[in-house]
Amino acid sequence: MTDREYNECVSANADNVYRFILKNLRHEEDARDVVQTAFEKMWRNREEVDAAKCKSYLFTVAYHQMIDHIRKVKRIQLKEEFNDTLKVQNKPVHNLKQVLEEALDRLSETQRSLVLLKDYEGYSYEEIGKITGLNESQVKVYLHRARVQLKNYLVRLENVI
Repeated sequence: MTDREYNECVSANADNVYRFILKNLRHEEDARDVVQTAFEKMWRNREEVDAAKCKSYLFTVAYHQMIDHIRKVKRIQLKEEFNDTLKVQNKPVHNLKQVLEEALDRLSETQRSLVLLKDYEGYSYEEIGKITGLNESQVKVYLHRARVQLKNYLVRLENVI
């Protein structure tokens, strides 16, 4: 992509990208920052960007920047919500941690790994597939079966207690 094609792409798509990001973030300054960063990344990589696909490239980069921004803001908000005056009371709730560990122990090694990667670590299905060597469909199926098994065990336990 030449400098001229870059400028044309910016002129043609700036409003649309900004509107898309603003609808998701609902904060003008943050949306401007995300869009600015997307244009900056496209500028730095303009040599590799196909001018015919600049709109797609721009939206993809802006979307990923937006996701990164949302994650960053979420972490900051969680830290601000932390209150030192709150104390955890150590009341035995039928030893919930132990019950969950027992439930996880009943799963196969693969199922346990998938549940921990998805629900505890927060990885996407695609990332889990790359980590475990399974395809995305297998990850979804195994994870669904594991969650059903966990649910059945925990519900049965709830009825006993």
